[in-house]
Amino acid sequence: TGSYIALCLALQRLQEQGIIESIPVRDYVAAISVGIVNGEKMLDLEYTEDSIADVDMNVVMTGAGRFVEIQGTAEKEPYSRADFDELMNLAEKGIQALIAMQKTIIEGAAKTDE
Repeated sequence: TGSYIALCLALQRLQEQGIIESIPVRDYVAAISVGIVNGEKMLDLEYTEDSIADVDMNVVMTGAGRFVEIQGTAEKEPYSRADFDELMNLAEKGIQALIAMQKTIIEGAAKTDE
């Protein structure tokens, strides 16, 4: 997520310097983890939470809401489709928030350079 911001800022700089004509990025992209820890569905697990999670998932999505990657593991017991759907909804909300932050930072940097 942070690396996407760095990439876009670098590409903006290259475009300003005339090295590239246009920025070759089609959409925003962000990643987040979700999981079930002690029966509770959680967003953006920290290491300590991840290490004891019953379910651990990583989700990567574009700004248009399309999936780049979904990786999920039942660490102890299999999980239900309902749990999966709830985790995906939680991940999508988290990713939307991250992409909103990305847009603010990238657009703010572009205005600063003007």
